[in-house]
Amino acid sequence: MTLRQDPAGAVRREIPPYRGVLLRYPHRAPLPVRDPEAVELYGPVFGDTDVRESDDDLTVRHAGEPLGERITVGGRVTDRRGRAVAGQLVEIWQANASGRYAHQLDKHRAPLDPNFTGYGRCLTDADGRYGFTTIKPGAYPWEHHHNAWRPAHIHFSLFGTAFAQRLITQMYFPGDPLLALDPILHSVGGEAARERLVAAYDPERSVPHWSLGYRWDIVLDGPSATWSEGEGR
Repeated sequence: MTLRQDPAGAVRREIPPYRGVLLRYPHRAPLPVRDPEAVELYGPVFGDTDVRESDDDLTVRHAGEPLGERITVGGRVTDRRGRAVAGQLVEIWQANASGRYAHQLDKHRAPLDPNFTGYGRCLTDADGRYGFTTIKPGAYPWEHHHNAWRPAHIHFSLFGTAFAQRLITQMYFPGDPLLALDPILHSVGGEAARERLVAAYDPERSVPHWSLGYRWDIVLDGPSATWSEGEGR
C-alpha cells in the first residue's frame, strides 16, 4: 500500500491490485462554495411519503418469485454514543443470486433474473431499526487482477437530511472465503474496521420456512463508525 496526498490535502491509499481506488479520490482542488446553506436548499428532502411500504421487500416487485436464497437483513443505525438515528433513509442495491446486476453496463455472462431488480429502501423507525427482505447475492468476476472475484455483498446508502450528507458502504456475509482475497475490503484500514463490514448470522431474525436472518448495525460516526466510501481510514 502506498500513501499519497491529493490536491485537496487528504491522504489517499494506493492499494495494488485495486486500481479502481485511484478513481475514488479527487484529482483537483475543491471549489469554494459561497453559500453552503443555499446549496442544501436544492438537495432532496426525505419523509414518510417518499417511501412505500413494500419498498423494503425486494422479492415482491414482479409477477414471479425471484431465484436464490431468500434472506432478511436488518439492524440499527446509531450515532457514536449509541443513540438511535430515526427517520434515516436507507437504500440498498445488489447483484442477483447469480452475481449479476440488472444494469446495462454489467456484462457478466451470468443470467439475469426477470423477477429481481436488486434495489430497495426504507426509513429507520424511532429506535433506529431498519430491515429488508431480499435474495442473497452471488459472487461475480471483475477485471482488476487475474481470476478476481468479488465476494457476495450488498451496497448500502444512508442519507441525512440532504444529498450532501450521503454515506455509501458495503455489507459482506460471514464465512465467505473470498473475503480474505478482496482488495476492496482490504483497502479499509484496520482489521476491526473490516470486521464491522461483515454481517452476523442472526437466527432470531430468520423467518421459519422463509428466510435466513442477518444482523448488521451501522454506526454513523466516531471511533467505531462503519466505514464508508471516501473515508481515509
